[in-house]
Amino acid sequence: MAAGAPVQPPFALTVSAEARAVMTPMLTQAPAPEMTATLMRNPVTRAAIRAAAANHLKPLNKGRAKRFGVDVAKGKIAGVPVKFVRRRDADIGDQRLLINFHGGGFMVDAGSLTETIPIAGLTGIPVVTVMYRMAPEHPYPAAVDDALAVYKEALSQRPARSIAIYGTSAGAVLTLQLLARIKAEGLPMPAAGGFFSGSGDLARPGDCEAFLPSIMGTRTAPETLADYCGDTERTDPLLSPIFGDLTGLPPMLLMTSTRDQLLSQTVLADLALRQAGVDVDLRVYEGMAHAFWAWIECPETEVALAAQAAFFERHVQA
Repeated sequence: MAAGAPVQPPFALTVSAEARAVMTPMLTQAPAPEMTATLMRNPVTRAAIRAAAANHLKPLNKGRAKRFGVDVAKGKIAGVPVKFVRRRDADIGDQRLLINFHGGGFMVDAGSLTETIPIAGLTGIPVVTVMYRMAPEHPYPAAVDDALAVYKEALSQRPARSIAIYGTSAGAVLTLQLLARIKAEGLPMPAAGGFFSGSGDLARPGDCEAFLPSIMGTRTAPETLADYCGDTERTDPLLSPIFGDLTGLPPMLLMTSTRDQLLSQTVLADLALRQAGVDVDLRVYEGMAHAFWAWIECPETEVALAAQAAFFERHVQA
């Protein structure tokens, strides 16, 4: 491990053997490669990093698609590239819709299918995952603009009670930003939102980041998202909704884990939402790494995905 990096103790026996087998190498390996501004601003290295991220997830995507019996197709909604994810035996007349925003630090696609295939399979509700414009080419508010365009198009075809939005990591950040934007524009709120291991405060690192190795090399979450934030003031309530008025947001499921670098930020978002009177359900999983449900196959992932599916089935109406 790099000098100066936080040292983690071994994973506890309260964590499943399957999860420990995947996560234990993380205790001694070097930090994840830096996606530095220089690398990401160079078109050649940027393309290589994005391709590597996509290739890394291909086996998991393929395995999950087969297991959950879903089909994936590419298309566009309101001019925005999307992926349509649907269980093969789902009712084609079902008007319900889940809209997903993938993780990846707003720089790569790190979960557009791993986050959506299981939920489409478990619920039978079609999922659209939005391939929003990313940094550094397109800083804030480009991703929110894309998310809003897809949401508006969905609203034109079905009532808001039939739509839910969700995302993991950067996708969770975008989910809360979109809800703040929906409120600011006076649009109908979706039936529910899923905020999975995210942050509503892009101005300050959370406490857990002082104890756990960085998700990206040695940088804190706010430092990692510098290119995404661009010139926008970090405490702008549309960029960092925790600084704004969160009243009137729909029921929210929040999810994190005790070795998640964004545990603190997820807990802080939960507190802010509760103080605003929002109906929230916070799930914190023992000993698991950041966004584990999106990349580790283990019993804890099964529990987390089942909780996500049950939440959407409960709140999204036909």
